Amino acid sequence: MIKLTIDGHTIEARKGETILQAARRNGHYIPTMCYLSKVKPIASCRLCVVEVEGADGFILSCQAPALDGMEVRTNSPELFGHRQNIMKLYDVNHPLECGVCDKSGACDLQNKTLEFGVDSQEFSAREHKRDLRKWEFIGYDESLCILCEKCVHVCNEVIGDDAIEIHYGGYNSRIQPKGTEELECTNCGECIAVCPVGAMISTDFQYRANAWELERVPATCAHCSGGCALNYERKYAGALEKSDPKIYRVTNEFEFTTLCGAGRFGYDFENRVQSRDEEAFERAVEAFRKADSIRFTSRITNEEALILQRLKERHGYRLVNHDARNYAKFLESYATIVGKTLFNGSLESLADADGIIVVGTRILTDNPAVRYHMTMASKRHNARIVYMHPMEDRQMQNVVTQFVKYEVGTEEGVLAMLARTLLEGAIDVKKIESFLNDLDEGYLSAESNVGEEELETVRNSLKRCRRIALVVGEDCINHPRASQIAKLAALFERFGGISVLPVAPKTNTLGVGLVCDLDEECTGYTIGYNAPGDFVLSSLGEGDLDMPALNQQEGTFTTLDKRVVPTNAALPYRGYTLSEIANALGLENRYTIDFTEQLPEEKGFEAVRFDDIPFHFSNSEGEVRGYRLRRMKHAVDSTLEEVEELPEFNGPILYRCDPVLQFGPQTERTSQLGKEEPVLQGSQQFAMAARLKEGMRVKIRLEEVEMERVFTIDPELKGTIALNPTFDLGLSEDSLSSLYRFSQSKIEVVGQPNE
Repeated sequence: MIKLTIDGHTIEARKGETILQAARRNGHYIPTMCYLSKVKPIASCRLCVVEVEGADGFILSCQAPALDGMEVRTNSPELFGHRQNIMKLYDVNHPLECGVCDKSGACDLQNKTLEFGVDSQEFSAREHKRDLRKWEFIGYDESLCILCEKCVHVCNEVIGDDAIEIHYGGYNSRIQPKGTEELECTNCGECIAVCPVGAMISTDFQYRANAWELERVPATCAHCSGGCALNYERKYAGALEKSDPKIYRVTNEFEFTTLCGAGRFGYDFENRVQSRDEEAFERAVEAFRKADSIRFTSRITNEEALILQRLKERHGYRLVNHDARNYAKFLESYATIVGKTLFNGSLESLADADGIIVVGTRILTDNPAVRYHMTMASKRHNARIVYMHPMEDRQMQNVVTQFVKYEVGTEEGVLAMLARTLLEGAIDVKKIESFLNDLDEGYLSAESNVGEEELETVRNSLKRCRRIALVVGEDCINHPRASQIAKLAALFERFGGISVLPVAPKTNTLGVGLVCDLDEECTGYTIGYNAPGDFVLSSLGEGDLDMPALNQQEGTFTTLDKRVVPTNAALPYRGYTLSEIANALGLENRYTIDFTEQLPEEKGFEAVRFDDIPFHFSNSEGEVRGYRLRRMKHAVDSTLEEVEELPEFNGPILYRCDPVLQFGPQTERTSQLGKEEPVLQGSQQFAMAARLKEGMRVKIRLEEVEMERVFTIDPELKGTIALNPTFDLGLSEDSLSSLYRFSQSKIEVVGQPNE
C-alpha cells in the first residue's frame, strides 16, 4: 500500500492502482464519460483529468498510476472550465429529444451537461446524415452516439465477441459491425448497458417507458448456474397501481457485473395465475399423502430444496433429481482426493488466470459467465487458453490459443494423460504416481486421438503460467465414468495448485446437491415438480397445480462460484406455493424464506436470515452479494481405478446442446427469445453420414423423449457430430438432464424439404 493526498485528504492506495481507481475506492468523485472499470482505460473523453502537484498540465487520472506522496486536486476553476468545454463539444448537434429518448433520466450526457452548467453553446459543426440501425435485439442511433467507445471495448475485452468497431471518419465517425454488414454476435446486450446515452438501445424497450417510471427489483438471473446479478425493472401496466406490474426490461450494475442475452432479454417467463384453485390444492395435498417419490429439477431455490428434503425426512419420499445427483457424486469423488468438500476454483480466479484448460463443455452456450471470465483472462493477462472438446467452437477463436480435438467418450483417458503431462514430478503419493506412470499412453492416445505432441504443446504453452485454471464441463460430470474423472480433475488442485471449476449444469444444481439426500430412481406414485410425474406441480402452466416461476419468488441460489445469493420477486403470484403444501403436510414454517437460515451448516451454508443477506455494490468493495460456502474437511482416499476401455462412437452422433440465449423451458417461453425454432444443426459430412438433406424434418428419440427437428447444414461445423437442442421440450427436458450429452440415436426422416 502507498499513501497519497487527494483534495487535502490522505488516502491509501494499492500499488499499481490508477489515480481514478484510488479516488473512487476512497469515496472521491472524479467525473468520467468513457471510463468502465472492467475494461482497460479508454481515455477518449478527457473528463477525468486532475491536477498533480509538480506536474505540468492536466493528468489523465484513468491512466496515471497513483504514486507514494502524490498530491492530487480533482477540482479547480481551470478543471471546471476544461470539463465544461468538453461537455459543450459533446453537446454540439446532439438531438434535443430527451423527452422521448429511452436514456432520459439515466443519461450521463444529460447529468454532466447540468453538472457543468452548459446552458449555452459557442461551438458549431455542419451536421451529417445519421443512420438508425436495427440488429435484432439491439438498435443503434448514430445521431445520439458520443463515440465514448465503451461498447466496443466491453464487446472485445469482456464478452469476447469482438463484433463492433469504430469507423473512423472525423466528425462522421460511427460504430459499425466489424467485418460484416449486419451485426454477428451473441446478442448479450452489454453494449446497451454500458452506453452512457441513448445510442445503443433495446429494440423491444424503445419508447415503452421512461427511466423514472420504472421500479427496480434487485434479483439473480434464473437461467444458468452463473447466478448473475440483475435488476428487473417493472411498471404498473394500468393507470392505477391496483393493476399487476409488468417487467419492462432488465438492467445490470455494469461496472461490476455482466449479463448474457438470456438474462437481459429472457425475463418474462412468469406464471400468470389470477386466483387460487382450492380444489387443485386439495388434490395436490392428497397426491403428496399417497406419493412414494418426488421428481424435480434444479431450477428451484435452496429453500424449496430444503422443503423437499424436510418432506422426505417426515414422510419417507424418494427424492429424484438426476442432474443434481450426478453433480453431487462428482464433488464427493473429487473430495476424496483433495480432502475437502467443494472445489478451489471460482470465477474470480478464472479471470485472474494466465493459463486456462477447458475440458468437456461447449462453454459459450453452456455458461456465458464462465466464457466472459475466460475472455477477461485473455485480454488482461494474455492467458493461454487450451480448449479440449470433440467439436471446435468457431465463436471461441478470439481467445482460444490451442484447440485439442479428442474422440467422443474419451474424457477419462484425456484427463489421465493431461494429469501425467502437467503434474510430472509434482505428485508425492506413491500409488497415484504409480497409477500415472502405468498408464498405457499408446492405447489412450490412439483411442482418444490426442497425441503426445499435442500434449507436449499444451505443457509448453502453460510452462510459464503461474495461475492456471481448469474448467470441467457437463460432458465430464454426466459421463458414465464421472467418478473417476472427478478424481483425475482433483489431482490438478491437490498437486498442481491449479484452480478447478466444475461447471454446474443448471441454475441451482450445486445447491440442490448439497441440501437434498437424493435417490437414484423413482418408485410408485410420483409427484413431479417442473418434471414429469403422476401429479405435476408446474411453473410453466402445464401441470395439475400451478407454481410460481423463479421471477415470482424470494429465496436463494447456490452459484457455480460457490456463492449463496438472494433473489427477489419481481412479479406477484396469486396461486399456491410449495411452502403452503408443506404446511398442510405438517411443516410449520409460514414462508419459503423462513427456511433460509435453516440451510445445512454442515454442508457449508450459514445460519443467516434471508433479509440479512447482503446485496449491494460499492466502489470500495465491488459486488457485495450473498456469502461464499465454507469448504469442510473430508476423508481422503487416494485410490484411482484403472482407466476403463475407452468407448467408440462410430457414424453420426448427436450432441445435446442448446443454441445461444436458450437454457430450457424458461427462456423458450419468453416473448423475445421464444421465437427461435429448434433445429438439428450438422455439417455436410454429418448430412452424408446420416443421409439427410437441408430442410428435412426428422424424428429423434432419446430415452423416453421424442422430438421432431428440421435439419440444417451449418458450414462452420465439421465432422459427424450434430447439435441437437432440447430447450423446447418443456417438462420432458428433465428426462435428459442426467444423460451423457453425446448419443447415437436413430434419426427417422418424417418430412422432405418444403413439405
